[in-house]
Amino acid sequence: MSLTSVSPIRRRSPRRLRSALLAGACVLALGVSGCITQTYNRGYILPEGALEQIQLGASQEQVLVVLGTPSTVATVSGEVFYYISQRAKQTSFLNPKVTDQRVVAVYFDKDRRVRRVAHYGLQDGKVFDFISRTTPGGGQELSYLTYLFKIIGAD
Repeated sequence: MSLTSVSPIRRRSPRRLRSALLAGACVLALGVSGCITQTYNRGYILPEGALEQIQLGASQEQVLVVLGTPSTVATVSGEVFYYISQRAKQTSFLNPKVTDQRVVAVYFDKDRRVRRVAHYGLQDGKVFDFISRTTPGGGQELSYLTYLFKIIGAD
């Protein structure tokens, strides 16, 4: 065996080692960045302490000043302002998952004064009133479609 056939031992320079570590860190960061979870708030975001400012007997104008324009309005049995919000989390490219839904309902009497304030949400898959801690029973606030189906079913 001759001395020329043995390859000399190469030592890696610190610069090459740093470059290799940096490249590995970049690849790892790109892989982990695909797993970022983002939270999205949609709809009406209830200001802190806003519901405490709405007193029974307050006028519709006062409610509009404190809470702003409602998400939707119902005029089935008296007037109701609904403020609707939803919070969802999305991880990477997956579909967003709803983590919280809230509906603040302000009920008015015929004189357009606050009769009741309810804070509904989804708890165990049922509509739940966070203020009175009750679930609304059937027969309250029926929609026009319900009346239509009752009429059709009666024939």
